[in-house]
Amino acid sequence: MNTLPNAATLAPTALIDSDHPDVVAFAREHAQGVNDRERAVSLYLAVRDRFRYDPYRIDLSPGGMRASSVIAQGSGWCVPKAALLAAACRAAGLHARLGYADVRNHLSTERLRQTMQTDVFIWHGYADIWLDGQWVKATPAFNIELCDKFGLLPLEFDGRSDSIYHPFDKSGNRHMEYVNQRGTFDDMPLARIVADFQTVYGRWMADQNPLREANFAQDVDAEK
Repeated sequence: MNTLPNAATLAPTALIDSDHPDVVAFAREHAQGVNDRERAVSLYLAVRDRFRYDPYRIDLSPGGMRASSVIAQGSGWCVPKAALLAAACRAAGLHARLGYADVRNHLSTERLRQTMQTDVFIWHGYADIWLDGQWVKATPAFNIELCDKFGLLPLEFDGRSDSIYHPFDKSGNRHMEYVNQRGTFDDMPLARIVADFQTVYGRWMADQNPLREANFAQDVDAEK
């Protein structure tokens, strides 16, 4: 967890594809600031808010999970959005890796809860960025428009302290609970994620996925 940055936390991989032209261009545009911390914050805000969170469109193939896929689609869920932040950081010369935890998520729709048959999201993803001599967690999943719709406190990131989910929303209702920490990884452990999703979320991962033709934004609006 507290290992020092190394060549692996700066190098492109097949899934953290920091050498992809779209990722390079994104990092060049959004890594703004006079120091590494400011550039990391700028990248965080760009990933958080320019790509809407959509847990209905989960594609566990390598093509669907790599960082550049979020740019191509204009949306993503927590795992590929975290991969994009890590990839953009690496493209900007910042050491970054991926972290995962299991969370009890109170930001959900009735359709999603019925499909998952649990309120625990396994392998929730975040980025871990090396800044000023320490690893700092950054969670860019929920775009600010979604937070406003759900009455959530948007996750801010200052590059100094961890940016992780709030336990309560603006009204004091339960929002997010971390129930298991899975640790940090220099590359996305896709095979493990896929195997666990197929075991835990059998209905969700089935060929007749009930979310395939549904619209997350419309369901959010209907439940406000």
